[in-house]
Amino acid sequence: MGKTVESYRMAIEDEMNRWSGFGKALRVEDKTSFDALMDACRSYTSAGSNATNPLLFEPMVMSILLSQQVKISRLEKALNAIKQQP
Repeated sequence: MGKTVESYRMAIEDEMNRWSGFGKALRVEDKTSFDALMDACRSYTSAGSNATNPLLFEPMVMSILLSQQVKISRLEKALNAIKQQP
C-alpha cells in the first residue's frame, strides 16, 4: 500500500504548529496579531490547496498578504466615505 498524503488543510495546521513556539514567545499584544495572521492562513486554505505548491510557507504568506490587502481596501473605502461627507 502506498503512503497517504495528508490534506493541504492538515499540512497547513502542522506548519502553523511548527510556528507555535514563535507565537508563544511574543508579547501579548503581538500574539493577538500573530494569531490573526494564522487565522488568515486558515481562511484561504481552499485557494492555497489549488496553488499546488510544495512549499507550504508560500501560500501561507500569500494568504496573509491577501487578508491584509482586503483590510486595507476596506479601510480606504471607509476613509474615502468619511472624507466625502459634508
